[in-house]
Parts: sequence; structure tokens; C-alpha cells
Amino acid sequence: MSGFKLQRLGIVMEPEPGNPQEVEGVLNPAAVRGPDGELYLFPRLVAKGNYSRIGIARVRFNDAGDPVGVERLGIALEPEADYERRPGGGGCEDPRITFVEPLHRYIMTYTAYSPEGPRIALAVSADLFHWQRVGLATFGRYQGIEIGDVDDKDASLFPVAIPNPSGHPELAMLHRPLFPGTRPEETACHPASREVDLDRESIWISYCPMALSAHEPHHLGHFACHHRLATPVSPWERLKIGGGTPPIMTRHGWLIVYPSGGAQAIGYRGQIERRGSQDDYRNRGKIACSLPAQA
Repeated sequence: MSGFKLQRLGIVMEPEPGNPQEVEGVLNPAAVRGPDGELYLFPRLVAKGNYSRIGIARVRFNDAGDPVGVERLGIALEPEADYERRPGGGGCEDPRITFVEPLHRYIMTYTAYSPEGPRIALAVSADLFHWQRVGLATFGRYQGIEIGDVDDKDASLFPVAIPNPSGHPELAMLHRPLFPGTRPEETACHPASREVDLDRESIWISYCPMALSAHEPHHLGHFACHHRLATPVSPWERLKIGGGTPPIMTRHGWLIVYPSGGAQAIGYRGQIERRGSQDDYRNRGKIACSLPAQA
């Protein structure tokens, strides 16, 4: 399979002059189609002091169908819960949004920045404009590894139930626990030939039970079982790999675009995951191939 080629179209959103909520940047948006068919962005809006909110913006397109800008529609979430606030500030950051088909709801995973550091939080909506917090995601232990007590970011959900390691269909999350010593600024200090700690430097998949027939998302949040999904194997992954876009089903299997870091810079790379046959996309599997995206 050949690499993906990307075409730069320009800037779709940048900080609004004079807007104090965006004075330090607009970053890392979730992108999702609404019930009305419109495309919406949910950017991280960074105010003074690295105080982050999650905004809502509708994407505007030109006659050729290319995105040319946004219409700002307000704030989806801002730091209010204890787990989103810390002395002097707080943060709701870096959202991903998935329409979870069995629940008939949109679920947002985002980074809540508390005194304990970044943690994964969840919120739920029926229409993308009204969000209800579910709380922090919690995690069971894995072969002596305590996942829940370390920093964690970049989470995204599958849109359908995925069989867990025991074969039971559950809500599945991709994420990247930040174990001590595995941040890019730390791994960059080691030689290129260093031995990778596979358990602590990988993209993980974790599973949460859900009542598939109850359409009730508010009891979600405890991810009891896990396994490593993708480990650094290519030169462009030497510093890190992490969770990226929510998985999208293609004729090749599940597709994610994830951030990876090589010797010089961090970029986005194409990732294919095949889960069983092309027709049975709910079957559990593993990474089939990893391809660098071409700019």
C-alpha cells in the first residue's frame, strides 16, 4: 500500500484579534458532522496563562467545496469541575468527538488539566451544542502496570462496539498514557539505538462496558481491561507515538491519523488497523501497517 499524500489548502481558523479567550492560540480541534450535516470544529481556545476552553465553530466552504473559514458559535466546555481546575487556572483541552452508534450520542474525550496533571475526561451530547460531563475516565491495572495514576492524553473512541480481549462488545478507547521517562523531551535525550519500553511508549486500547440497548451513556467511564495496540517501530516514531483522530472505517480496515515524533520534528502519520475482514469491522485485531503521510 502506498503512502497517503496531503494537500495544504490554507488556514481555516486562527486567533481572533482582540478576543482574550484566544490570545495564546486556537489549537487541536475536534472535527465532526452534526445532525444537520454541517461540519463543526471544536478547537482548544487558549487564553492568557494557558487557560483553555473548548469552543464551537461551524466551517464555511467556498463554491469549490474547500474550507475557507469558520463561524464562531460559542463555548462547549470551560473549566468548571474540580478535575478541570488547578491553582491559577485550569484547562479543557484537545477534544476528540465520536458519534457512538449504539448510544445514539456524541461522546467527547478531552484532556482535563487538574492539579494532578492531564487526565482523560468525557462529556456527552445529543446535538453537539449542549454537553453533559460524564467525569474522568478511570482505568484498571494491567499486569502490574497502574495506568490510572499517570498522565494521559489524546484519547479517542470507536464509533461502534469492539470486542474486548474476552470477546465481549464494549466501548473502546485509544489513548497514550504518559509514563515517567516517556515524554518526547525525555526520550530525545537518549541515543537513537535505545531500547524502547513497549509497555510504556505505546498507543493503548482500553475497553469500557456499556448497555448497548439502553442508550444510556452517563454510567460510562471505567475502562477495566486494556492491551497495547501500536508500538514505535519506524524511524519517524523514535520520540513518541500517540492517539490521534477517532478511528474511521475504510475498505482496508480502521484508519487513524496519529502524531509521531522522529529525530527532527513531530508530524502526523497515516495508520491502518485491520480488524478482521473488510466486511466484519467489529472483529478485534491488530495493526496491519504504518505509513508516513506526504505533505
